[in-house]
Amino acid sequence: MIALLRNQFDLAWALTDLHLSVLADDDHLWEPGPLVWTVHEDASGRWWPDFADIEPDPIPVPTIGWLTWHMIFWWSTALAHVEGRPPPPRSEIDWPGPAAAVQQIGALSARWSRLLESLTDADLLVPSAFPWGPNSGRSLADTVLWLNVELTKNAAEIGQLRLLRSALLTSS
Repeated sequence: MIALLRNQFDLAWALTDLHLSVLADDDHLWEPGPLVWTVHEDASGRWWPDFADIEPDPIPVPTIGWLTWHMIFWWSTALAHVEGRPPPPRSEIDWPGPAAAVQQIGALSARWSRLLESLTDADLLVPSAFPWGPNSGRSLADTVLWLNVELTKNAAEIGQLRLLRSALLTSS
């Protein structure tokens, strides 16, 4: 089973890297419409995401900057849970900027890949509370599957925004 999960992750990462590797800095803060979630620079030069504990209706369209922050957030949290460390609070995870975000996501991918290489099929049966919460009845296999899907979803969102922006710039 772990071999299948590793292969699935490798495919999801290849699709993600396809889009991340060609992003221009300006792509990250492009707003595709009037209702967006993005990242904002504070007076000290740190970038913070828009966020609500209860998803608003209508749901804002995320910018690529927000999506890359979100990837850093959930991946850092997933790694902390799986490695048995306390996860960093969401409110302490800032966005490091365009190039640094892509680099940080690449580093998180490498850490996750090393983690997957260290797992056995038996490890996948260990209970895992992330991202469902305690007493969920879920296993580490569920967490790995969730991460692969979340990564694929974020890759598709980033890719669609990148392609849409490129098409609009080309037609202008």
